[in-house]
Amino acid sequence: MSINILLADDHHLVRQGLRVLLEGESDFMVVGEAADATEAVQLSDRMRPDVILLDLMMPGIHGLAALRQVAKCAPPINVIILSMYSNEAYVFEALRDGAAGYVLKSSRADELVLAVREVMAGRRYLSPPLTEKVVEAYRQSTGGVVLEPYDTLTAREREVLYLVSQGLGNAGIADRLFISVRTVETHRANLMRKLNLRSHAELIRYALRRGICPTEE
Repeated sequence: MSINILLADDHHLVRQGLRVLLEGESDFMVVGEAADATEAVQLSDRMRPDVILLDLMMPGIHGLAALRQVAKCAPPINVIILSMYSNEAYVFEALRDGAAGYVLKSSRADELVLAVREVMAGRRYLSPPLTEKVVEAYRQSTGGVVLEPYDTLTAREREVLYLVSQGLGNAGIADRLFISVRTVETHRANLMRKLNLRSHAELIRYALRRGICPTEE
């Protein structure tokens, strides 16, 4: 029985490499590719793959927002996050939002194959050096609840924060999210207030610290 996989990454060469790698396994079949998070949600709803390999940093809605939407599917779809970020808080948030696995982009090819097989067997997979022990320690340190200001942001405010970190202005964000510029300004003001930020420069520095702002790969 084939394991149907959807690839979601905004880099064509990355998707191409992943397809070659995964289809080297006799029981793996890549059934679709998405170049942004919005398309990933749409394809997952239509195709209902067994596994989605989801890059967190893509155009459109933030990867975590896409993850939360996919997590609502029934029957459930196994989502494996692909990320360059090993920050424990980031990993915890992805797991809390429904990810079945978290694989670092620096991982070996065989680790990704193992991740797919592990989540299909109903087990969670975390890329080394991430471990369940590390995530559990983080969970306990927060009393099971993430109390950082970031977690007070709504899904839309997080999307606006991500798009600001991508270099988009209010008009560009409005076009991307299909909302008015005034609504963008409201969301932006709210997230600045919740994060206690006073300037665009502070917002970008915050995004960098949080691992939201894209960096050179």
